[in-house]
Amino acid sequence: MRILVKNPVQIITVDTKDLNFKRGNDMQDINPIIGHSIVIEDGFIKDFIPESVTEKLTVDQTIDVTGMIVLPGLVECHTHSAFAGSRSNEFFMRLKGSSYEEIAAQGGGILSTVNAVRTSSFEELVVLLKPRIDHFISQGITTLEIKSGYGLSFYDEIKLLQVINYFRTNSPIEIIPTFLGAHTFPPEYKNDHEQYLDLLIKELLPYIIKNNLAYTVDAYCEKSAFSPEEVDSIFAEAKKLGYKLKIHTDQFNQIGGLNIAMKYNVNSADHLEVIDNNEIKRFSKSEIVAVLLPGVSFSLDTFYAPARKLIDNNAIVAISTDYNPGSSNISNLHLIMLLAAIKMKMTAEEIISAVTVNAAKALNLSEKTGSIEVGKQADFSVFKANEYSEIIYNIGTNLNKMTIKKGKIIYKSLECQ
Repeated sequence: MRILVKNPVQIITVDTKDLNFKRGNDMQDINPIIGHSIVIEDGFIKDFIPESVTEKLTVDQTIDVTGMIVLPGLVECHTHSAFAGSRSNEFFMRLKGSSYEEIAAQGGGILSTVNAVRTSSFEELVVLLKPRIDHFISQGITTLEIKSGYGLSFYDEIKLLQVINYFRTNSPIEIIPTFLGAHTFPPEYKNDHEQYLDLLIKELLPYIIKNNLAYTVDAYCEKSAFSPEEVDSIFAEAKKLGYKLKIHTDQFNQIGGLNIAMKYNVNSADHLEVIDNNEIKRFSKSEIVAVLLPGVSFSLDTFYAPARKLIDNNAIVAISTDYNPGSSNISNLHLIMLLAAIKMKMTAEEIISAVTVNAAKALNLSEKTGSIEVGKQADFSVFKANEYSEIIYNIGTNLNKMTIKKGKIIYKSLECQ
């Protein structure tokens, strides 16, 4: 099937020249094209043609995007969207002075959500997750990562992954399930870390990959969670089984998580709020993506990851919502883009690179999505704007009018219908 995406104001290609990511200063180069339309064949980008010759082209469908800017489909590369319950009380506890770590030590935090997930059925979790996915789609997101990590038992981690995989099959966008059993230690193993590690390594890891429930393993390396040595033992077995790896690290404390990240050449190292200058330099030649999460810093009213230093040191930087019920109850990627501009001093071009091709790189998907290049999937977000800076400038306003996945319109705003 041949489709023409006709008459955009601009096509923001984020062309990587087949490199499939952008690092350092190259994040500024998002390669806009003016006066061209996009030809799609069978869900993939076939060509860019001048507007003057579009009438001569025979197509099966025309998608008119007059007055709009076409970007690559946005990629949400770090979320904890599969959860139950509310932690609004913790929000107000923090406003009164309690820290995130203090709340966790009192049995709140992640464990509060664990209790809610454990008492929720598969069907109840499906009902909770669907509108969250729909909300992401309405923002122009065409690829969405969702982590487990709120079950922390064999049964409940599998239940969460089954819920995520339900949408992997029944959602119009690409859903990437990530196993985060190493999120924190559940209460029943609080004083027996070795037994929980055995559960993760000997039971959950082999079962999950054998049953195609996830192909990526994540771990939270922090004083209040897993030590570098514990993460090392998990990653060693996960790598043997063929998993891709990600790590939460350097959020509140530097305890050696980046050493593990570099040892295993993980897809991404996420958070990095307290990373120091020496550690920043390690990203300059690495293909590990630094995934920054300014929504957490905003929500916890704390320091932001040093995006400017990372980019100036030639890192590959992505940004994400970290949508979760505790430390970043923000499901609006456009707000995160604004925070990256104001609080982390990223340029509009760097931000666009960070939420498209670099976010796709963090999920090991940038060879097929994240930029508008011939041969890649026709994944687009279409914004009502004359300049791409307006997408970030319009605080709290969703300018996305159309979301396209593999050439198919999967979302239209009311004014486009």
